[in-house]
Order: sequence, then structure tokens, then C-alpha cells
Amino acid sequence: MQLVIGNKNYSSWSLRPWLLMRVKDIAFEEVLIPLYQTDSQQRLRSLGTSGKVPVLIDGALSIWDSLAITEYLAETFPEAGIWPRTTAARARARSISAEMHSGFNALRAQMPMNLRVSRPWAGRTPESLADISRITALWEDCLCRFGGGTEPFLFGSFSAADAFFAPVVTRLTTYSVPLSPTCQQYVEAIQALPALQEWTAAAVAEPWRIAASEIDG
Repeated sequence: MQLVIGNKNYSSWSLRPWLLMRVKDIAFEEVLIPLYQTDSQQRLRSLGTSGKVPVLIDGALSIWDSLAITEYLAETFPEAGIWPRTTAARARARSISAEMHSGFNALRAQMPMNLRVSRPWAGRTPESLADISRITALWEDCLCRFGGGTEPFLFGSFSAADAFFAPVVTRLTTYSVPLSPTCQQYVEAIQALPALQEWTAAAVAEPWRIAASEIDG
């Protein structure tokens, strides 16, 4: 399989399936198409999809949109534990992932993902802070009800839900948002993943800049 992604420094949507596949040891070839270049749209449209990243290519099949890719992986690799095992946990994981997929627009706009910089206090508006409050409440609830055991993730073992919130973890780090001890421990657990550290190192080394995602401190 091939996973087509955008700039690692900015593309939160690309990070989600990439991190999920790396943590779950699902083999793939990475294809990076830098965004907002003169040929970016042409290259993406040539895949016969939406013209956006990410795109998963499996033989003659192309799957786009991070949530669709996640469900395809769950069907193709049922032993990988993409979603939690129990019905209640799986339903909650899908619900919070869908909410992340479709919501939190203020956080996305005012605290864009940028792994190269530290911007304490930037982007903190009532709207972005309300998004963060909702997200951390979801984390607290999942960690209390479904977490625990030997792994520190939302549903015990790392799942698609953790992958969907990983870009939020990077934002909270970039913008130095204060958190409860429980949420801070969760952020540190995600940041400690070797796969995320690999992604971050590659993001920092990228030569491209997207002005809209560069926020002054």
C-alpha cells in the first residue's frame, strides 16, 4: 500500500492515518506531495480522488479522507485493533473521532498545526479555548471510563481515536496550553510515541513554508 500525505509540519489530516499505520505496524510506502506548490493540485488530482490528502492506495483502489481510510484499515486488518474491542468503547471511540473529524473549527483556524515553532499564548480566543475545553473533557471521560491497564491511551491500547487526536496534542504543545494532570499525562504519552517523534523530526527538517500556518508569537 501507499499513503499519500502532505507536508508533515502542517498536515494534521495526513498525520492521522500515518501515525495509526505506524503504531499498528501496517506496512506502507509513504508518498509526500508538498502542498500549495504549483503542481500540487495536478499531482493530487491525478490520483482520481478529491485533490486533498491523505489518500491510501491499495492496488487499484484509492481511498481518501482520513476517516474512510481508518475504516478501510479496520476492515482489512481486523487483528490490528484499529478500534477498541468492546462494543461500548468502540462506539464511543467512533463518536469522538467523528466529532474531531467534523468539528473544532476555531482550534483548527486559530491554532494551526506547526511542529517547528513554540508559540505560548498565541491563538487563545474564547472560541479556541471552548474547543479545547470540550476536547479535554472528552479525554478525561474516556480515560476514566475506558482507559487504564498497562497502556496510557484513551481506550487502553492505542486506537484510531488516539490517532485522530494526535494533531491536537501537537497543537497543545506548540501553544503551551495548560492542562489538568490527567490530560497532561495523556499528551506526554502521545508525544513519547516513537512514530510521532519520527514524524516531528521530519517535519522540522522540511524546507517548505505555508504562510497561513505561520503564526507570530
